[in-house]
Amino acid sequence: MEEKDGAITLKLEGRIVGPWAAELDRFGEQTSPAMKAKHLSLDLRDTAYVDGSGIRILRAIYSQTGARILAPTSWAQYLAEEVTRNDEQSNAGEV
Repeated sequence: MEEKDGAITLKLEGRIVGPWAAELDRFGEQTSPAMKAKHLSLDLRDTAYVDGSGIRILRAIYSQTGARILAPTSWAQYLAEEVTRNDEQSNAGEV
């Protein structure tokens, strides 16, 4: 996490799965209220993989903070679309 000029950038790297997703969830729960007053950016450019629980956690952080998502690569753009998709759209294909 980098804080500069009232803005926070949360740089995520590697795989957001299992215990790492749980750690991100704890981080989000502890810091989301404080981040609402600042401009949060989620930097996804160095993520390699995110499982379903990781996407749900990123979606919660995004919806609670209105974060900007940095997604310059094709994979990060796909991930950003999954994170910013609303619940109705994400549940449409589920049975």
